[in-house]
Amino acid sequence: MPKAIVMRIPGGPEVLKVEEVEVGDPGPGQVRLRQTAVGVNFHDIYVRTGLYKTLPLPGIPGLEAVGAVEVVGPQVTQFKVGDRVGCLTTSYGSYAAGRLADVDTLIRIPDGVDDRTAAATLLRGLTAQALVFHTHRIVPGLTILVHAAAGGVGRLVAQWAHHLGATVIGTAGSEEKARIARENGCDHVIQYRTEDFVERVQAITGGRGVDVAYDAVGKDTFMGSMTCLARLGHMVNFGQASGPVDPIPMALLFQKSNSVTRPNVFHYLADRTRREEMAAALFDALSKGVITPGAIHEYAFADVGRAQSDMEARKTAGAVILTL
Repeated sequence: MPKAIVMRIPGGPEVLKVEEVEVGDPGPGQVRLRQTAVGVNFHDIYVRTGLYKTLPLPGIPGLEAVGAVEVVGPQVTQFKVGDRVGCLTTSYGSYAAGRLADVDTLIRIPDGVDDRTAAATLLRGLTAQALVFHTHRIVPGLTILVHAAAGGVGRLVAQWAHHLGATVIGTAGSEEKARIARENGCDHVIQYRTEDFVERVQAITGGRGVDVAYDAVGKDTFMGSMTCLARLGHMVNFGQASGPVDPIPMALLFQKSNSVTRPNVFHYLADRTRREEMAAALFDALSKGVITPGAIHEYAFADVGRAQSDMEARKTAGAVILTL
Protein backbone atom coordinates (compact mmCIF):
# COMPACT_ATOMS: atom_id res chain seq x y z
CA MET A 1 0.00 0.00 0.00
CA PRO A 2 1.25 3.55 -0.72
CA LYS A 3 2.35 5.82 2.07
CA ALA A 4 0.64 9.07 2.99
CA ILE A 5 0.96 11.82 5.59
CA VAL A 6 -2.09 11.53 7.83
CA MET A 7 -3.26 14.21 10.26
CA ARG A 8 -5.62 13.12 13.05
CA ILE A 9 -5.65 16.23 15.23
CA PRO A 10 -4.58 19.85 14.66
CA GLY A 11 -1.34 20.95 16.26
CA GLY A 12 2.39 21.25 15.68
CA PRO A 13 4.45 19.51 13.00
CA GLU A 14 4.46 16.34 15.10
CA VAL A 15 0.79 15.64 14.23
CA LEU A 16 1.81 14.80 10.65
CA LYS A 17 2.39 11.03 10.59
CA VAL A 18 3.47 8.69 7.80
CA GLU A 19 0.98 5.84 7.39
CA GLU A 20 0.07 3.27 4.77
CA VAL A 21 -3.27 3.93 3.08
CA GLU A 22 -5.64 2.06 0.80
CA VAL A 23 -6.21 3.74 -2.57
CA GLY A 24 -8.51 1.46 -4.56
CA ASP A 25 -9.61 1.68 -8.18
CA PRO A 26 -10.71 4.88 -9.93
CA GLY A 27 -14.40 5.45 -10.55
CA PRO A 28 -16.03 7.26 -13.47
CA GLY A 29 -14.18 10.46 -14.31
CA GLN A 30 -11.22 9.54 -12.09
CA VAL A 31 -7.64 8.32 -12.46
CA ARG A 32 -5.23 6.77 -10.01
CA LEU A 33 -1.97 8.67 -9.70
CA ARG A 34 1.52 7.63 -8.70
CA GLN A 35 2.92 10.84 -7.28
CA THR A 36 6.58 11.81 -7.32
CA ALA A 37 6.71 15.32 -5.84
CA VAL A 38 4.41 17.29 -3.52
CA GLY A 39 4.20 21.06 -3.21
CA VAL A 40 4.15 22.45 0.34
CA ASN A 41 2.21 25.68 0.83
CA PHE A 42 1.40 28.00 3.74
CA HIS A 43 -2.20 26.87 3.34
CA ASP A 44 -1.04 23.43 4.54
CA ILE A 45 0.33 25.00 7.71
CA TYR A 46 -2.95 26.81 8.37
CA VAL A 47 -4.74 23.46 8.02
CA ARG A 48 -2.29 21.67 10.30
CA THR A 49 -2.54 24.29 13.07
CA GLY A 50 -6.34 24.38 12.91
CA LEU A 51 -6.53 27.98 11.65
CA TYR A 52 -8.30 26.53 8.61
CA LYS A 53 -10.80 23.87 9.67
CA THR A 54 -11.34 22.66 6.12
CA LEU A 55 -9.85 19.14 6.27
CA PRO A 56 -12.12 16.47 7.81
CA LEU A 57 -10.05 14.52 10.34
CA PRO A 58 -8.42 12.11 10.13
CA GLY A 59 -7.32 13.26 6.72
CA ILE A 60 -4.46 13.66 4.28
CA PRO A 61 -3.50 17.35 3.78
CA GLY A 62 -1.98 18.98 0.73
CA LEU A 63 -3.34 20.91 -2.25
CA GLU A 64 -0.92 19.98 -5.03
CA ALA A 65 1.31 17.22 -6.29
CA VAL A 66 2.86 16.01 -9.53
CA GLY A 67 3.09 12.48 -10.87
CA ALA A 68 1.86 10.11 -13.55
CA VAL A 69 -1.44 8.46 -14.40
CA GLU A 70 -1.30 4.83 -13.26
CA VAL A 71 -4.88 3.63 -13.91
CA VAL A 72 -7.66 5.28 -15.91
CA GLY A 73 -11.25 5.01 -14.72
CA PRO A 74 -14.44 4.67 -16.80
CA GLN A 75 -15.46 7.57 -19.04
CA VAL A 76 -11.99 9.14 -18.96
CA THR A 77 -10.84 10.16 -22.43
CA GLN A 78 -8.62 13.18 -21.72
CA PHE A 79 -5.78 11.22 -20.12
CA LYS A 80 -4.06 7.87 -20.58
CA VAL A 81 -1.74 5.69 -18.52
CA GLY A 82 1.70 7.27 -18.30
CA ASP A 83 0.60 10.88 -18.79
CA ARG A 84 2.47 13.31 -16.53
CA VAL A 85 0.09 15.57 -14.66
CA GLY A 86 -0.20 17.99 -11.81
CA CYS A 87 -3.13 17.61 -9.44
CA LEU A 88 -4.57 20.75 -7.81
CA THR A 89 -7.52 20.29 -5.47
CA THR A 90 -9.22 21.89 -2.49
CA SER A 91 -10.34 18.41 -1.44
CA TYR A 92 -6.81 17.79 -0.11
CA GLY A 93 -5.07 14.40 -0.22
CA SER A 94 -1.88 15.49 -1.99
CA TYR A 95 0.54 14.37 0.74
CA ALA A 96 0.55 10.82 -0.61
CA ALA A 97 2.54 8.50 -2.86
CA GLY A 98 -0.66 7.36 -4.56
CA ARG A 99 -4.20 8.71 -4.79
CA LEU A 100 -7.42 8.88 -6.76
CA ALA A 101 -8.09 12.17 -8.55
CA ASP A 102 -10.95 13.63 -10.57
CA VAL A 103 -9.87 14.57 -14.09
CA ASP A 104 -11.09 18.14 -13.49
CA THR A 105 -8.28 18.58 -10.96
CA LEU A 106 -5.53 17.60 -13.41
CA ILE A 107 -3.21 19.77 -15.50
CA ARG A 108 -1.01 18.15 -18.13
CA ILE A 109 2.72 18.77 -17.59
CA PRO A 110 4.72 19.54 -20.77
CA ASP A 111 7.72 17.37 -21.61
CA GLY A 112 10.10 20.29 -21.09
CA VAL A 113 9.14 20.69 -17.40
CA ASP A 114 10.46 18.10 -14.94
CA ASP A 115 8.42 16.87 -11.96
CA ARG A 116 10.52 18.75 -9.42
CA THR A 117 10.09 22.09 -11.23
CA ALA A 118 6.39 21.45 -11.79
CA ALA A 119 5.78 20.75 -8.10
CA ALA A 120 7.68 23.90 -7.19
CA THR A 121 5.87 26.22 -9.60
CA LEU A 122 2.43 24.87 -10.50
CA LEU A 123 0.17 26.27 -7.76
CA ARG A 124 2.44 29.21 -7.02
CA GLY A 125 2.77 30.03 -10.70
CA LEU A 126 -0.96 29.82 -11.34
CA THR A 127 -1.55 31.98 -8.28
CA ALA A 128 0.91 34.56 -9.60
CA GLN A 129 -0.75 34.38 -13.02
CA ALA A 130 -4.17 35.03 -11.46
CA LEU A 131 -2.81 37.94 -9.40
CA VAL A 132 -0.99 39.64 -12.26
CA PHE A 133 -3.51 39.09 -15.07
CA HIS A 134 -6.91 38.62 -13.45
CA THR A 135 -7.17 40.03 -9.91
CA HIS A 136 -5.61 43.31 -11.08
CA ARG A 137 -4.13 43.33 -14.56
CA ILE A 138 -0.60 44.71 -14.55
CA VAL A 139 0.19 47.13 -17.38
CA PRO A 140 3.25 49.30 -18.10
CA GLY A 141 3.63 52.32 -15.85
CA LEU A 142 2.01 50.94 -12.70
CA THR A 143 3.88 50.95 -9.39
CA ILE A 144 3.23 47.95 -7.18
CA LEU A 145 4.19 46.72 -3.71
CA VAL A 146 4.96 43.02 -3.25
CA HIS A 147 5.39 41.71 0.29
CA ALA A 148 7.62 38.66 0.86
CA ALA A 149 9.15 39.33 -2.55
CA ALA A 150 11.68 36.53 -2.12
CA GLY A 151 8.99 33.97 -1.30
CA GLY A 152 7.40 31.32 -3.49
CA VAL A 153 4.59 33.46 -4.93
CA GLY A 154 6.06 36.90 -4.27
CA ARG A 155 9.13 36.39 -6.44
CA LEU A 156 6.98 35.14 -9.34
CA VAL A 157 4.67 38.15 -9.06
CA ALA A 158 7.71 40.45 -9.00
CA GLN A 159 9.28 38.76 -12.04
CA TRP A 160 6.09 38.80 -14.09
CA ALA A 161 5.10 42.35 -13.15
CA HIS A 162 8.59 43.67 -13.91
CA HIS A 163 8.47 41.95 -17.30
CA LEU A 164 5.11 43.62 -17.98
CA GLY A 165 6.56 47.07 -17.34
CA ALA A 166 5.59 47.81 -13.74
CA THR A 167 7.86 49.41 -11.16
CA VAL A 168 8.14 46.81 -8.40
CA ILE A 169 8.77 47.62 -4.74
CA GLY A 170 9.42 44.49 -2.71
CA THR A 171 9.79 43.78 0.99
CA ALA A 172 12.13 41.18 2.46
CA GLY A 173 13.22 40.13 5.93
CA SER A 174 17.00 39.88 5.53
CA GLU A 175 19.87 41.02 3.33
CA GLU A 176 19.98 37.61 1.66
CA LYS A 177 16.26 37.72 0.85
CA ALA A 178 16.64 41.32 -0.30
CA ARG A 179 19.30 40.14 -2.74
CA ILE A 180 16.95 37.44 -4.04
CA ALA A 181 14.17 40.01 -4.45
CA ARG A 182 16.45 42.34 -6.45
CA GLU A 183 17.50 39.46 -8.70
CA ASN A 184 13.87 38.65 -9.37
CA GLY A 185 12.50 41.89 -10.68
CA CYS A 186 12.26 44.27 -7.72
CA ASP A 187 13.36 47.79 -8.61
CA HIS A 188 13.38 48.76 -4.92
CA VAL A 189 13.69 46.49 -1.89
CA ILE A 190 12.72 47.37 1.68
CA GLN A 191 14.08 45.33 4.59
CA TYR A 192 11.01 45.47 6.79
CA ARG A 193 12.82 44.35 9.97
CA THR A 194 15.00 47.45 9.98
CA GLU A 195 12.97 49.91 7.88
CA ASP A 196 9.42 51.23 8.09
CA PHE A 197 8.00 49.98 4.81
CA VAL A 198 5.21 52.61 4.77
CA GLU A 199 7.68 55.48 5.07
CA ARG A 200 9.97 53.95 2.46
CA VAL A 201 7.13 53.43 -0.03
CA GLN A 202 6.06 57.05 0.39
CA ALA A 203 9.65 58.19 -0.16
CA ILE A 204 10.13 55.98 -3.23
CA THR A 205 6.86 57.13 -4.82
CA GLY A 206 7.20 60.80 -3.88
CA GLY A 207 4.20 60.51 -1.58
CA ARG A 208 1.87 59.19 -4.29
CA GLY A 209 1.72 55.58 -3.09
CA VAL A 210 1.33 52.37 -5.10
CA ASP A 211 -1.34 51.33 -7.59
CA VAL A 212 -1.50 47.78 -6.26
CA ALA A 213 -0.29 46.11 -3.05
CA TYR A 214 0.11 42.33 -3.05
CA ASP A 215 0.06 41.13 0.55
CA ALA A 216 0.26 37.49 1.65
CA VAL A 217 1.56 38.38 5.13
CA GLY A 218 -1.82 39.47 6.50
CA LYS A 219 -2.31 40.82 10.01
CA ASP A 220 1.13 42.41 10.50
CA THR A 221 1.21 44.31 7.21
CA PHE A 222 -2.37 44.79 6.02
CA MET A 223 -3.06 48.24 7.47
CA GLY A 224 0.37 49.49 6.45
CA SER A 225 -0.25 48.24 2.93
CA MET A 226 -3.57 50.09 2.86
CA THR A 227 -1.76 53.28 3.88
CA CYS A 228 0.66 52.73 0.97
CA LEU A 229 -2.09 52.75 -1.64
CA ALA A 230 -2.46 55.66 -4.05
CA ARG A 231 -5.84 57.08 -4.97
CA LEU A 232 -7.85 54.38 -6.75
CA GLY A 233 -5.27 51.88 -5.50
CA HIS A 234 -6.09 48.21 -5.14
CA MET A 235 -5.24 46.00 -2.15
CA VAL A 236 -4.81 42.29 -2.89
CA ASN A 237 -4.68 40.21 0.29
CA PHE A 238 -3.95 36.63 -0.76
CA GLY A 239 -2.57 35.10 2.44
CA GLN A 240 -2.23 35.49 6.18
CA ALA A 241 1.17 34.19 7.21
CA SER A 242 1.16 36.46 10.29
CA GLY A 243 -2.48 35.79 11.15
CA PRO A 244 -5.95 36.70 9.85
CA VAL A 245 -6.74 40.30 9.01
CA ASP A 246 -9.13 42.13 11.33
CA PRO A 247 -12.32 43.58 9.81
CA ILE A 248 -11.95 47.08 8.37
CA PRO A 249 -14.53 49.88 8.16
CA MET A 250 -15.81 50.64 4.65
CA ALA A 251 -15.05 54.30 5.30
CA LEU A 252 -11.36 53.42 5.14
CA LEU A 253 -11.74 52.61 1.44
CA PHE A 254 -13.64 55.85 0.79
CA GLN A 255 -10.69 58.01 1.83
CA LYS A 256 -8.82 57.29 -1.43
CA SER A 257 -11.47 55.33 -3.38
CA ASN A 258 -9.49 52.15 -2.74
CA SER A 259 -10.63 48.58 -3.30
CA VAL A 260 -9.74 45.28 -1.66
CA THR A 261 -9.73 41.74 -3.03
CA ARG A 262 -9.26 38.45 -1.17
CA PRO A 263 -8.77 36.05 -4.10
CA ASN A 264 -8.83 32.24 -4.09
CA VAL A 265 -6.90 30.83 -7.06
CA PHE A 266 -9.12 27.75 -7.18
CA HIS A 267 -12.07 29.94 -8.14
CA TYR A 268 -10.11 31.10 -11.17
CA LEU A 269 -9.22 27.50 -12.01
CA ALA A 270 -12.76 26.14 -11.68
CA ASP A 271 -13.60 26.83 -15.34
CA ARG A 272 -11.77 24.30 -17.54
CA THR A 273 -11.18 26.72 -20.42
CA ARG A 274 -9.70 29.39 -18.15
CA ARG A 275 -7.65 26.76 -16.28
CA GLU A 276 -6.09 25.50 -19.50
CA GLU A 277 -5.40 29.06 -20.69
CA MET A 278 -3.76 29.96 -17.38
CA ALA A 279 -1.64 26.79 -17.41
CA ALA A 280 -0.57 27.46 -21.01
CA ALA A 281 0.44 31.01 -20.07
CA LEU A 282 2.38 29.72 -17.06
CA PHE A 283 4.33 27.14 -19.03
CA ASP A 284 4.98 29.65 -21.81
CA ALA A 285 6.41 32.12 -19.29
CA LEU A 286 8.59 29.38 -17.81
CA SER A 287 9.88 28.31 -21.24
CA LYS A 288 10.75 31.90 -22.16
CA GLY A 289 12.44 32.66 -18.83
CA VAL A 290 9.92 35.38 -17.95
CA ILE A 291 9.55 33.57 -14.63
CA THR A 292 11.96 31.04 -13.16
CA PRO A 293 11.53 28.40 -10.44
CA GLY A 294 14.45 29.80 -8.43
CA ALA A 295 15.60 28.05 -5.29
CA ILE A 296 13.73 24.82 -4.60
CA HIS A 297 13.95 23.56 -1.03
CA GLU A 298 13.59 19.79 -1.29
CA TYR A 299 12.71 17.56 1.66
CA ALA A 300 12.18 13.82 1.95
CA PHE A 301 8.51 12.86 2.16
CA ALA A 302 8.79 11.83 5.82
CA ASP A 303 10.40 15.19 6.70
CA VAL A 304 7.18 17.15 6.04
CA GLY A 305 7.15 18.44 9.64
CA ARG A 306 10.60 19.95 9.27
CA ALA A 307 9.65 21.42 5.89
CA GLN A 308 6.66 23.21 7.39
CA SER A 309 8.66 24.35 10.44
CA ASP A 310 11.33 25.86 8.20
CA MET A 311 8.65 27.70 6.23
CA GLU A 312 7.10 29.08 9.41
CA ALA A 313 10.53 30.20 10.64
CA ARG A 314 11.18 32.01 7.30
CA LYS A 315 14.20 29.76 6.67
CA THR A 316 13.11 29.14 3.08
CA ALA A 317 13.23 31.64 0.24
CA GLY A 318 11.38 30.09 -2.65
CA ALA A 319 9.40 26.92 -3.20
CA VAL A 320 9.26 23.95 -0.82
CA ILE A 321 8.61 20.42 -2.09
CA LEU A 322 8.55 16.86 -0.77
CA THR A 323 9.96 14.11 -2.98
CA LEU A 324 8.93 10.47 -3.01
